Amino acid sequence: MKKFKPGDIIAGGSNFGCGSSREHATIALKGLGSGAVLAESFARIFYRNAINLGVLLLVCPGIRKSVSQGDIVKINIEISRVYNQITGEELEIQPLSDYVLDILRMGGIKPLVKRQLQEMESR
Repeated sequence: MKKFKPGDIIAGGSNFGCGSSREHATIALKGLGSGAVLAESFARIFYRNAINLGVLLLVCPGIRKSVSQGDIVKINIEISRVYNQITGEELEIQPLSDYVLDILRMGGIKPLVKRQLQEMESR
């Protein structure tokens, strides 16, 4: 089993993150440098905590059966697709809202709000 490296992608099943209503699990993913988590679905509180910390979570029906450890997966958020470069399989991902994309681009909700406040002060 290879060790997790920054940028690696995690694939999970349904209700990923269930039982984790605190931020510890999402902080661990952020600390590991996770490139993304692809899952059939996410626990609601876990999803919000992860997005707020800038961790990319993508809902991708069928992902658990479509990837294996060591597969190379390419994500294209613009066209909402995931491509397994080993098997050639392509899956659709649930599109992210512009607001969620803004949070992720800024690295989390705190940097986004900080930027928004600075913009308001400079007006």
